[in-house]
Amino acid sequence: MPSLGAFTFVLHSHLPYARLAGRWPHGEEWIHEAAVETYIPLLQTLYDLKEQGVFFRLTLGITPVLAEQLADPDILDHLDQYLDDRIAAARSDMAYFEAPESADPTLRRLAEFFRDGYIQIQNAFQNRFNRDLIGAFRRLQNEGFIEIITSAATHAYLPLLSRDSSLHAQMRAGTRSYERLFGRRPSGAWLPECAYRPAYVTENGQKRAGLESLLAAYGLRFFFAETHTITGGQPVGVAAGEVIGPYSYVKRRYAIPANPTLLTPERPATTYQPYLVSNSGSGRDAGSSSGVVVIGRNNETGMQVWSAKNGYPGDFDYREFHKKAGTSGLRYWRVSGVDVDLAKKDVYNPEWARYKTDQHAEHFVHLVGDLLRDSQRTSGRSGLVASIYDTELFGHWWFEGVDWLGKALRNLAANADLELTTAGRYIERHPPDEALLIPESSWGSSGTHFTWDNGETHWMWEPIHEAEARMERFAERYANADETQAVVLNQAARELLLVQSSDWPFLVTTGQAREYAIQRFSQHLERFNKLLIGLEQGSPNRELADEYWELDKLFPDIDFRWFAPHKGGTV
Repeated sequence: MPSLGAFTFVLHSHLPYARLAGRWPHGEEWIHEAAVETYIPLLQTLYDLKEQGVFFRLTLGITPVLAEQLADPDILDHLDQYLDDRIAAARSDMAYFEAPESADPTLRRLAEFFRDGYIQIQNAFQNRFNRDLIGAFRRLQNEGFIEIITSAATHAYLPLLSRDSSLHAQMRAGTRSYERLFGRRPSGAWLPECAYRPAYVTENGQKRAGLESLLAAYGLRFFFAETHTITGGQPVGVAAGEVIGPYSYVKRRYAIPANPTLLTPERPATTYQPYLVSNSGSGRDAGSSSGVVVIGRNNETGMQVWSAKNGYPGDFDYREFHKKAGTSGLRYWRVSGVDVDLAKKDVYNPEWARYKTDQHAEHFVHLVGDLLRDSQRTSGRSGLVASIYDTELFGHWWFEGVDWLGKALRNLAANADLELTTAGRYIERHPPDEALLIPESSWGSSGTHFTWDNGETHWMWEPIHEAEARMERFAERYANADETQAVVLNQAARELLLVQSSDWPFLVTTGQAREYAIQRFSQHLERFNKLLIGLEQGSPNRELADEYWELDKLFPDIDFRWFAPHKGGTV
């Protein structure tokens, strides 16, 4: 290993299922906006590095529900329309800032800058990547530049699901989708919301295995956890609400709960080392290694990029996210200063921002080296820094973020003292030799389940649990279903996976799209129930199932039998 240790970026890519569910302000536009501002620019940057001979490595999570949408022909067709609209908006602003009554040469040049950027992205989408974004990511993985990891099918909040059958259906659908889209088995997983649950025994005596056993059952060798999950103590970073992006809204709307119940005392474990996860169940295997590895989020590097107060994105010369032009929705202003009112923001200067990304990329590499050096001095061994972020932070929340990421990767690759790696590659080359029991935790508010189960969302969980039990009964009863019954039950299975999405309670809690989330949750639940009522009445409605398939067209090879009961509560 190089003298200081190893480093990996871990980017978690996820958006709710929004296909044919409206456009603005919520719905498909989420996907189009993220593709234009984050995913396509990220692909451009990574392919530029590759073509320039920079051998970088990066760990990239793409949730199955997002991957399915990025491969969907309808969403891609609508992405063309979205890009045309953005280009037209920039051109309209150019004309507006040229008109005598509203002339502004500086803003006119910025409008042209944004127009050129959208045209470049459209050209990359249509020509460089042949309208195949998933294929472009797949090629980077096949060539050894990135490692793509999977997740639960619809990013379900796994600790709060009531049936092992649902856990298995989520992971089986997720891994099956990955194999179809990426042409190989996944090596690791992102637990949705970094939410982990150990084994426990229910009130009626049923033994439920820990989530490490679920991952092991599908050949998934590693996952990631929040900082406090490894080190113990009070939550920091994302779990403390100290970040830009959607997770910051939880802290604004709610006080962090007093006396969190899921936390553990501080312990000597460190995020600079991966750990084998100890089996969390009882019996003869308790405390032994599950064979699954956990990697903790490094808080120091994480907050350097993610912090709402002290991170790079808050630099005065970067583009301001929260102020848009009323004419077009384009953002023409920079951060300008601490607590500067939106009405008083200065005009954005792309050259100033580009200079800052150079500085901040160089600073980041020095920070990584200093942290690894300090860790080595303290522990006597080389370590790993895993910097974990939502992918959408780059480009969307932080406009210059993709440019910064490319420069940071270039500098990291050029540093002979650092091993730029992926999570799976690191574990293969440096297998962990210490096991750790992992406490129940998440990267939600205060590190608990509060963000997804609170006074405003608790009502959602009873119908989710009732639907889980109902689907389990139908999967068992119709194990030998005929073709029509199978079509109906497979569509019901899709609807249940969508009901279980963690996005709906999250959006209710944050208040970002409360009514929309309630509508989507209720809609999928209603579709699920209508499909099963027909079966109960002896008249399975294939036409209705086909209609819902056209709306919720994902996981084409799903099998409702994946929801069959798991006897004895084992996985």
